[in-house]
Amino acid sequence: MTTSTTGQNFQKTILIVDDLPENLTVLGELLQPTYQVRAAVSGARALQIARSEPKPDLILLDVMMPDLDGYAVFARLREDARTRDIPVIFVTALDTAINEQHGLELGAVDYITKPLRPSIVLARVHTQLELKEARDRLRDQNAFLEAEIARRMAENQLIQNITIHALARLAETRDPETGNHLRRTQEYVRVLALSLQNNQRFSSFLTHHTIQLLAKSAPLHDIGKVGIPDHILLKPGKLSPEEWAIMKTHAELGREALEQAERDAEKPVEFLALAKEIAHYHHEKWDGSGYPQGLAGDAIPISARLMALADVFDALITRRVYKPPMPYAQARAIIVAERERHFEPDVVDVFIHCFDEFCAIADRYGDSEEALKVKLALIQSRGGGI
Repeated sequence: MTTSTTGQNFQKTILIVDDLPENLTVLGELLQPTYQVRAAVSGARALQIARSEPKPDLILLDVMMPDLDGYAVFARLREDARTRDIPVIFVTALDTAINEQHGLELGAVDYITKPLRPSIVLARVHTQLELKEARDRLRDQNAFLEAEIARRMAENQLIQNITIHALARLAETRDPETGNHLRRTQEYVRVLALSLQNNQRFSSFLTHHTIQLLAKSAPLHDIGKVGIPDHILLKPGKLSPEEWAIMKTHAELGREALEQAERDAEKPVEFLALAKEIAHYHHEKWDGSGYPQGLAGDAIPISARLMALADVFDALITRRVYKPPMPYAQARAIIVAERERHFEPDVVDVFIHCFDEFCAIADRYGDSEEALKVKLALIQSRGGGI
């Protein structure tokens, strides 16, 4: 049963539910001048109407009905995501405080007893519709604010990522490494970290959030190379002991630059702490023979252990001004041979397991011959030689 309001445009829709048609008629005539009214003579029909359009803004629900009583209908309305937010006023001849308390405890917004008093019905309906409108408006405002916050956070994240890559590219322009080294090593680190998540030694550290920060920080691993003189950084041949000593300072220079950035920030920036670890310690070796501090084993931060393998693998397979690219299988053999010496055993083990992913990343972000020519020309123009 549906009461029509042809020719009038009512914004609010009320569903009235009662198994007695005469009760529906009384309520319909009372509400129809102001609202769009839909009616149901059973609980099952009420549930169908509540799930259809136009969706009711309010339901007046009789408690005493055969088959599905009002309480059962109310429970089903609350179980369905499509109807759980529709406010319900119980309408009943049960005029006791216990019944009213029970209905309100279930979650009904109000409780009207029969016989109905028109002024009371209209006042309570009006009040509940106003409250629903206010809740909907607040929900919409919250949704808008959440979307705006998400948009601004995404924008800030993009700006942050662009800034990180700009800084990393600045270092890279002074280094004989090729253009996609940053992207490849970033992805290698991500793959290693994800693969180590199930390892008990790493699981507490390698959360999803930390892995995101690691990947974001990885491109800054050689930021300290901006402080290395060209005649050393771009030298095509072997470095002298004195030159090598200067080259190794890029780890400390990177740490100092990022540490200064931390001090300049108005509040702590999570990824900078990891970026500082990576820049400072990614040349440390598992057996303690690395630099700058000769750390060994677990004394080396996890972030740096991952970066160490990613950086070496990419250096091996990439064409440089002083060497041709190495086949992936040969690079793999070198990494495996350095297990327990240069690299942590667990990290090497997941590298072996994920070797095909490493190869796919290397292929996906490979450097074109044209990009290499441009890079080499830039280096030559600055006196680096070939």
